[in-house]
Amino acid sequence: MYRVVEDFLTDWKANAEGTLSVFKAMKDDKLDFSIVEGHNSLGWLAWHLTGSAGSIAKHVIGLDVPSLTRDEQTPSSVVQIVHRYEIIANAILKEAEKLTDEDLLTEVNGFTGPTTKGKMLGKLIEHQTHHRGQMTVLLRQAGLTVPPVEGPTKEMKQGS
Repeated sequence: MYRVVEDFLTDWKANAEGTLSVFKAMKDDKLDFSIVEGHNSLGWLAWHLTGSAGSIAKHVIGLDVPSLTRDEQTPSSVVQIVHRYEIIANAILKEAEKLTDEDLLTEVNGFTGPTTKGKMLGKLIEHQTHHRGQMTVLLRQAGLTVPPVEGPTKEMKQGS
């Protein structure tokens, strides 16, 4: 739970950068890659993170940010996904900068009932971290390079 806006802003910047590095590690021809048929693919996970960030920020937390519409399908281009994510992530940052520490205690309707804006901002980051972790496993299984997000990767350790 966030009680200080500046703490969220610091974490969001790092989280969004990490998410973008994972998105940029994808290749167009691997967007449909999943561990087994019928499971979430790299492209679906990236688009889900893009859409859910805007949706949670807008509809649950109450920030004035863009969000995806239900009928928008997962793009077939990494560049398109990255572009939309950057727009939404930057909007979240700009709108969150307008919040006060007191605003973080404001009650909102969360996924399981009443909660606070500060808790939902934490859930927003947890959600991205969770799916970004899934994506790093899929990147490796797809034969793509895993970027360093929370520390050095296996390849980086082998190169030193």
